[in-house]
Amino acid sequence: MSELNATILDGAACLEFWTEERCFITELMNSPDQPSASLALARVEPGITTQLHALDVLCETYTVRKGTGLVEINGQVHRLNCGESLMIPAGASQRITNDGSGDLEFYCLCTPRFIANSYVNLES
Repeated sequence: MSELNATILDGAACLEFWTEERCFITELMNSPDQPSASLALARVEPGITTQLHALDVLCETYTVRKGTGLVEINGQVHRLNCGESLMIPAGASQRITNDGSGDLEFYCLCTPRFIANSYVNLES
């Protein structure tokens, strides 16, 4: 029988922090030891639209866990409800608006993993 080796990934503090993108982020998994993907939880307050931006060379998938929102990708608007997912291609312009009365929370799965220099602010 072959031996199964498991690795515990370090690097996700699991503390929510505010970003200039106008939302709160909790990094759940983002480690150089797992370069193929990262996972974060985003929280957008009611009435807020996040910064228009793109992610260079990585795809991002949003999966809504709470609330509703309007996602704009390359100028096209899509409604996202609780339990729904949407894949955003690498390099696409994107932002999301919380149009509900409570917080909008969604998972952000990036492939490959998110690194800060992949973020391009399209509002400046």
